[in-house]
Amino acid sequence: MLAVCLYKGAVYLRDQPRPRRPSGFALIRLLSGGICNTDLELQRGYYGFRGTPGHEFVGEVIAADDSNWIGQRVVGEINLACGACEWCRRGLGRHCPQRTVLGIVKHPGAFREFLTLPERNLHRVPRKISTEQAVFVEPLAAACEILDQVRIPAGAPVAVLGDGKLGLLIGQVLNAYGAEVHQYGHHKEKLRIAAAMGVDVRAGKKTPMAAYDWVVDATGSSLGLMQAVKMTRPRGTVIMKSTVHGLIGIDSAPVIVNELSLVGSRCGRFEPALKLLRSGRVRVDDLISEVLPLKKAALAFRRAGQPGAMKVLLNA
Repeated sequence: MLAVCLYKGAVYLRDQPRPRRPSGFALIRLLSGGICNTDLELQRGYYGFRGTPGHEFVGEVIAADDSNWIGQRVVGEINLACGACEWCRRGLGRHCPQRTVLGIVKHPGAFREFLTLPERNLHRVPRKISTEQAVFVEPLAAACEILDQVRIPAGAPVAVLGDGKLGLLIGQVLNAYGAEVHQYGHHKEKLRIAAAMGVDVRAGKKTPMAAYDWVVDATGSSLGLMQAVKMTRPRGTVIMKSTVHGLIGIDSAPVIVNELSLVGSRCGRFEPALKLLRSGRVRVDDLISEVLPLKKAALAFRRAGQPGAMKVLLNA
């Protein structure tokens, strides 16, 4: 089978054997996968990664212990937890210390013709959701995670910094759940996507100081967190969504003096994301900039890394 591999910044293809399916796992044929900023950071050396990336995917189950999965179109949660430790017993398998992570930590990713995941990680894709739309379930779940971590009252102003793929999903999610979203970014054409869903967009506008009780940093920039801190009122909350390779410098004085809460936010539950896509309360079609075959992965990574690029999909 064909597999995409990263090594020392290079993207190349390898012919590999089809993966063995352990007990309790499903063998999945890739239909489509999305290149996200984390994949680009892995290419740059994040986590010292080498191997097959890819964690945003839709596939068809071709083998499983439970025959009801076979033939189903699925998405899959990316954390492979042990299921037995304290964290797993508390329902926090995403923080299991023994976990592996699809396409990131010790489990080959989805950018290959066939992949494996535990059956308990799988979610069926409703017919109403297209394959290309379903690729967004994983990042959309990450956007929804904010609402599982922080209680934001309906109508409350929230600043979202960043007009990239994740930032636009976050803006739509918070808007769908009743927040008054002010989305800051530099690209008018991207912000139009959020504006079409009712988000108050502020392209190129100067960010105000100490103006919000809740600020989301989704810039993907090392400077985003510092800007978010400046925009947050005393005793406010900064939700950190940017994944950046390397250390980020920050002046801790305003965080301490203003008694701010910094909330790291990562993966989320898939159920809310699937509901939002099925209902049409979040739209993702305009976030797709290009679809390329798996064999053109090197080109796809180059396109995904270009300034202004949106989601580039790899189809098997």
